[in-house]
Amino acid sequence: MFAGENGLQGDPRLKAISEAIRVVPHFPKPGIMFQDITTLLLDHKAFKDTVDIFVDRYRDMGISVVAGVEARGFMFGPSIALAIGAKFVPLRKPKKLPGEVISEAYVLEYGTDCLEMHVGAVQRGERALVIDDLIATGGTLCAAIKLLGKELEALLKFLLFCFVCLLVLWLTLLCLEMLLTRTCGS
Repeated sequence: MFAGENGLQGDPRLKAISEAIRVVPHFPKPGIMFQDITTLLLDHKAFKDTVDIFVDRYRDMGISVVAGVEARGFMFGPSIALAIGAKFVPLRKPKKLPGEVISEAYVLEYGTDCLEMHVGAVQRGERALVIDDLIATGGTLCAAIKLLGKELEALLKFLLFCFVCLLVLWLTLLCLEMLLTRTCGS
């Protein structure tokens, strides 16, 4: 499936990563199959392999900013940023950052929320990669792009939007493929 299209078909790291993620049925509410990555973080090899897959993919793409969405984006974003030579910019929930911030509200599948970022965290001409855990309604991803765009103005255009959406789609399909393989067999 998608792993094959990205040179990851048969990559033994994917199986180890998939096996390191615990699936918690009906959390945080009935019908949700929660992908608990805390178990992946306990397995240093699987955690490193996860970061390495991102690094291998984005190392030579001129990324200067890795923006991590609270909270899972904080677990992977800094490691990826360091490895590709980029700075890390946290996108936080309201009132968590000191100093002057800009914010962007968004709609979730179960309510509303808001992301904030320090003013001046990104500069004109920088290229950003957004790290988040999943895409449900797309609200968080859109808010992250808009928030970065408030600082970068016209530089975060449609192409960056497509780039980030492809990243999230790639991760979502990769996780779905791993889940289906784990649940249904190859």
